[in-house]
Amino acid sequence: MIINKSKSAFKTIAEVAEELGVATHVLRFWETKFNQIKPMKASGGRRYYRPDDVEILRLIRNLLYNNRYTIEGAQNLIKNRGLKNLLGSEGIQKDFFTDEEGVVSETVAPVSVSQINETHTEIRKIVSSLKDLRAALKKI
Repeated sequence: MIINKSKSAFKTIAEVAEELGVATHVLRFWETKFNQIKPMKASGGRRYYRPDDVEILRLIRNLLYNNRYTIEGAQNLIKNRGLKNLLGSEGIQKDFFTDEEGVVSETVAPVSVSQINETHTEIRKIVSSLKDLRAALKKI
């Protein structure tokens, strides 16, 4: 059952899982692997995801499922590039990118998900060419 909520409304784990097309246990697992995911927890442990949490989860899903990163690869990309650069600053709360002292963390040159996709496509083509070359060399 889909309920129309405000974009700024908190979502339950079931709502987020349905929106992203993953199981709830996957979201719980990602929460243990990516410290950037910090849903609010009510008494009893029920999770409530902010819109920013959902955007981070969407990025992680894209990196893992579409771009075929490993967990470690996605962690490194987020660490090296920064969430702000990967997600873009539009629609993300400013305080989300500050450390515990309130200082905005340093960022690396911005890169978009589409740039990442293009790079992966180029790499796949190169790998394919190398495999063809290896096969040709084996025939010699």
